[in-house]
Amino acid sequence: MTDYTRCPMLAVRVPEEMEVRLDNLARLTGRPKSYYVRQALEAHLDEIEERYTALYRLENPARRWTLDELEQDADQKA
Repeated sequence: MTDYTRCPMLAVRVPEEMEVRLDNLARLTGRPKSYYVRQALEAHLDEIEERYTALYRLENPARRWTLDELEQDADQKA
């Protein structure tokens, strides 16, 4: 089990409806709201990273090489 008391803290603004839902869930289960926020991040952070990385790459395309350019470079290094 991770000791979250030694982890950095993050303040997040959420809509009031989400706050109420988190409050209700925390009260019902006896767990802190931060537990559920961590659970949500752990479940979805990979997906969010992939989505925004893909969008960034579409908006900021990198240099592309042709097969001939790659082969010429490989030949020069050999």
